Amino acid sequence: MGEATKPFHPLESNPKGAYFMSNDSSASLPTSADFLDSAKQIQNRLVDLRRRIHAEPELGLDLPETRAKVLADLEDLDLEIQLHEKSSGIIAILRGARPGRRILLRGDMDALPMPEDTGLPFRSKSSDRMHACGHDAHTAMLAGAARILADRRDSLAGEVVFMFQPGEEGYCGANVMLTEGMPEIDAAFAIHISPLIPTGRIGTRPGAIMASNDDFTIQLRGRGGHASMPHDCIDPVPIACEIVQALQTFVTREIPATDPGVLTVTQLHAGTTNNVIADSVSIGGTMRALSERTRALMLEGLPRIAKGIAEAHRASAEIQLAPGYPVVVNDADFEAFARNVVADLLGPNAVLALDAPVMGAEDFSYVLQQTPGAMMFLGVRPPGTKNPAPCHSSQMMLDEEAMALGTALHAAVATRFLADAGC
Repeated sequence: MGEATKPFHPLESNPKGAYFMSNDSSASLPTSADFLDSAKQIQNRLVDLRRRIHAEPELGLDLPETRAKVLADLEDLDLEIQLHEKSSGIIAILRGARPGRRILLRGDMDALPMPEDTGLPFRSKSSDRMHACGHDAHTAMLAGAARILADRRDSLAGEVVFMFQPGEEGYCGANVMLTEGMPEIDAAFAIHISPLIPTGRIGTRPGAIMASNDDFTIQLRGRGGHASMPHDCIDPVPIACEIVQALQTFVTREIPATDPGVLTVTQLHAGTTNNVIADSVSIGGTMRALSERTRALMLEGLPRIAKGIAEAHRASAEIQLAPGYPVVVNDADFEAFARNVVADLLGPNAVLALDAPVMGAEDFSYVLQQTPGAMMFLGVRPPGTKNPAPCHSSQMMLDEEAMALGTALHAAVATRFLADAGC
């Protein structure tokens, strides 16, 4: 993806926060009611596609059945289809009637390796796979937006790139697609569902909205022996405990409180029986940060502390770092633009200004590293639910009525952005 062909500064273009369209084009643009009506008219289609994808979840970068479902849904829309070879990624391009800028809309398609415990009639047919993060809804909403915008291609100046992406759950699918080759774009937009937010509200914030993630494994090696004679051994268990405690101290003493990080040890594995001191201990966990500066501090500090403590006790520590996704950073100008679209589409009370970023990670970050754009959270809390199961829960469910709102938002953001091409 190349650099934007035209710098995007919507607040400078219109300080009052309107949609930056010229007077000549505004009359021909669909109204917010038009987008919502169109999305509601295809609600049954959205639900059907979502449920068929939900029932047959696929993992990672290879999603042949999901790709086939998406392609079948797009077949009648006269889009330029590009199928990626290194993954099941799909690029579908809608060309407007006149030349202009190009915006990317993204939806991820992969599921999680976990069981489902919802009892839904369309629940997963697999005992160890589930769409517990809403990617089935993301895909259906993006396909719905393509349908709405295809019906309005004659009023569009520019192009819309629909990015149907596999491998978000730990496979760097966005980066795989970017590396294989993507059209140059001027802006990018994505929606992520949230069962914790009520239907009708959209969570957003400028700047960092989701954290980076990096996983680690520490293989601590001592010298085992009889549990009654620890003086003849190098017991790795208390050394491991010391490392875990020191890592927590490291976060509170070396990471600025104003630029926080999270370091969580999630695994400790050692030993085979009660009267044997183990030769080694395996420590595993994850690190999260909201800036590349703090991320770098944590990636440097963890090996230094683990190795230093191990050597102090005549043990050794081998560190394996598995770099994950960068911080998801919403461009401030584009986020303000998209926030105004939300307010116009659903009313000003629909905008939910998030007080803090979400500490989960998302590989849409790779896209936002290369172009201005934003990700927003679509409220999908099931009606009447006081304590909804969050994403990545085996009991996660969503309000399917909210999918029409997400579909309309995709279409509205793309249309309003392209309308600003001449400003």
